[in-house]
Amino acid sequence: MKPIANLLFEAKMLKDIPRAGFAFLGAGKESVASHSFAVTFIAYVLSRLVPEIDAQRLITMCLVHDLPESRVGDQNYVNKQYIRPDEARAVADCTRHLPFAEDLSGLIDEFNGQTTQEAKLAHDADQLAFILDLKAVRDIGIKTPDKWLPVVRERLKTDIGRQLAMEILDTEWDAWWQDTYSE
Repeated sequence: MKPIANLLFEAKMLKDIPRAGFAFLGAGKESVASHSFAVTFIAYVLSRLVPEIDAQRLITMCLVHDLPESRVGDQNYVNKQYIRPDEARAVADCTRHLPFAEDLSGLIDEFNGQTTQEAKLAHDADQLAFILDLKAVRDIGIKTPDKWLPVVRERLKTDIGRQLAMEILDTEWDAWWQDTYSE
């Protein structure tokens, strides 16, 4: 049980690791764990919209996709030009001695490989989480997301991901609250 307790502490560490890209936006902040929650929730929604896929695999893949960042940190696009984290080693070290090591490392490898439909949807969930963040920041008057939104939209791999992105961009970030507001 000790390796499992260590894994839980390692995953908990993601709550304290900030996402590095927000510094370039000039607004907002988020931890890796907050991001992982958003990605996982989006994956759940996608699994309802694409019922023929393996929902549990998709959702679990999204839950663990950034686990290596507990060891290598979150790298923004500038960092990645200079730093090459050894994610494979981080995953191997993290999963060593776990009875389900192969499953966990397999999910992360599948996410990174982007060959299965679940991995493509997981990738889109990751990008859609970023689009939600960019849209919310843009809606409060920050202009920086205008540079990033076209780039992130181009990364989407599935039709359902592109459709959802269009709807997100056509919806005000606080519309859900405004729709129910009354005095």
